Amino acid sequence: MEKGKKEKGKSIFCGVVVGAANSLFGGGGGMIAVPLLQKTGMREKSAHATAILLILPVCLTSLIVYFWRGLYDFSVLIPTAIGVTVGGLLGAKLLGKLPVKTVNLLFAALQAAAGLFLFFSA
Repeated sequence: MEKGKKEKGKSIFCGVVVGAANSLFGGGGGMIAVPLLQKTGMREKSAHATAILLILPVCLTSLIVYFWRGLYDFSVLIPTAIGVTVGGLLGAKLLGKLPVKTVNLLFAALQAAAGLFLFFSA
């Protein structure tokens, strides 16, 4: 298999993994996408930014399926959307200013905290 086809195959496989994780767990696809993108040779900050871009179609697809099944609680939509928008703007500004090592450390700490929270709340 030529290199281009092999790389596209890897990208499609990674996309399936990210999409499944994001829709199954209601998030987290970006956390899987970042290390997968880095494995392809993408720089750390580009991988973080690209992961956000990749999650958009996954979230829209999940939105349609969950909406169709009536699984939403719309009472939290507006306040949470405001918070996510402000946090997203702050995070995007910080990503451009923080050293790569700091971004990786914060990312790892967030993953560890989420894992511990899930482990002890089950």
